[in-house]
Amino acid sequence: PVTAGSIVVPFGHVIGNEKWRGSEVAQRLQGKVRLIFEDGLGLVDFHLSNKTCILFISEADLVAGDEFKRRLVKFRNASSLRGIVIVEKTQISDQYYSGVQKLVVLELGMVLLPVANQGEASQLIIQLVSFCVREQSRDRGANPFLRRQCAQLAEPAVLQALQHIPGVGKTKALLLLQQFGSIHRLCNASINELEQVVGQTVAQQIYTF
Repeated sequence: PVTAGSIVVPFGHVIGNEKWRGSEVAQRLQGKVRLIFEDGLGLVDFHLSNKTCILFISEADLVAGDEFKRRLVKFRNASSLRGIVIVEKTQISDQYYSGVQKLVVLELGMVLLPVANQGEASQLIIQLVSFCVREQSRDRGANPFLRRQCAQLAEPAVLQALQHIPGVGKTKALLLLQQFGSIHRLCNASINELEQVVGQTVAQQIYTF
């Protein structure tokens, strides 16, 4: 079950699934963020304070079979929480990556971020936590609609995901997000729609990717 939504995550903390206690990713998070372990997260690996959940797919998960796919589909079907999928993309697991990318981004409409190892995964989680802190520390008197829009456009995980596309740097990533609003809508855009934002060459690269 997806139980993470009922758990209140303290400001600036990360709740980690008990199964990650003692792992490399947990050790690297210690001292950088306030990490608490909980055995009631269900399908979720790490839960941040802004309702973002991280599902970590390790090299071992990819090689072992399709169980991780069932977990992702269950999460997407049962949860309204924002899910970010971090995948350990190594020489061994690289052959499975395109299948995971298709499932996560195109079919489930979630953010997918590849990392080389658990150390990189921990760095990504630390960045996301610092973003949560900045987001929640903003002036509460500001327009909540504008604040939500700015947060969505500037979210590091989404920007980083777009910058994995050949030919797309930070500026083009921002332009694409401003135009399409989400990675899911970007994936469904036609070449003509993409050309209006980034030009013919990059549009073709994005469409092919």
